Amino acid sequence: MRIHPYLAFPGTCEEAFTFYAGVFGGEVTGINRYGEGSPFPVPDAWGEKVIHAELAAGGIVIYGSDHVPDMFETPQGFSLSWNVTTFDAGKSAFDALVVNGGSVVMPFSEAPWSVGYGVVKDRFGIPWQINVDAPAA
Repeated sequence: MRIHPYLAFPGTCEEAFTFYAGVFGGEVTGINRYGEGSPFPVPDAWGEKVIHAELAAGGIVIYGSDHVPDMFETPQGFSLSWNVTTFDAGKSAFDALVVNGGSVVMPFSEAPWSVGYGVVKDRFGIPWQINVDAPAA
């Protein structure tokens, strides 16, 4: 069994997935658009918006789509945890999410379970926990 996070965006899915591919060293492996056929009623202007996208990065797959305004809800009650093996890789991902319009929830620093851990909400409103898989000294 596999579980893939499925993220909802208010019209910025393609931009977000392109950004994530750069931050996490991944690849957008597929994009389908509403204009290619949709089981949902969407505004005419949404033909180029994303009905389904896939991002492969670091051995995981994340799905996403744009939700029309009356179906979109701001994400809450979850976060994505990106785990890396070195402090430098964690700090780099954390900084990239912050520098590009994100906001720091918890600064990247040592935690009881890790040499590096921090929480950031990216510019798309998605909360990320960046965690180094190395115990604190």
